[in-house]
Amino acid sequence: MMKLGITGGIGSGKSYVSRLLERRGIPVYDTDAAAKRLMVEHPSVRRELTALLGAEAYLPDGTLNRPLLARCVFSSAVCRARVNAIVHPRVREDFARWVAAGASGSGVVAMECAILYEAHFETEVDKVLVVSAPAEVRMRRVMERDGATEAQVKGRMAAQMDEDERCARADGVVLNDGCADVEAQLEAWIAAFGGRKD
Repeated sequence: MMKLGITGGIGSGKSYVSRLLERRGIPVYDTDAAAKRLMVEHPSVRRELTALLGAEAYLPDGTLNRPLLARCVFSSAVCRARVNAIVHPRVREDFARWVAAGASGSGVVAMECAILYEAHFETEVDKVLVVSAPAEVRMRRVMERDGATEAQVKGRMAAQMDEDERCARADGVVLNDGCADVEAQLEAWIAAFGGRKD
């Protein structure tokens, strides 16, 4: 089985590419959705996040106190590292279970992960595809999508890996600038690498 990693900067269109893959019958594991689910459902994650953030980590209805978590993660590199150390290993385990249980009949599966390199999840996949777009295009998309200010988007972009480094480390790049034919690029990329692990 071939495991593809799909990554890219904020506003690049990773989710769009993931939907195109799913339309081709390729199952896609969303690490962001998995992390959110595990932070609520996994007993050890709940226990460790509560120890880190305090009794207010979870609301009375059992849901995660997302504003509290966001303040911790975005205000302190130490806190962010500790949260990642709690969540990322469980996401790895969950991905392995997902591949073994639900996706074993597929010749190709994919993992969508915004921080694939930062979280060292590239070790979980055979090939990495970066979805790329110019910074100004990404900024406009995120401002429209999230109602964020230019300063907020710039801050989020600055916190991510440099676009050139991300592309240089990848096995392939799909340009999603609003003009390029993304489906044709994806088709060519999968034809070239989709069946090979070397």
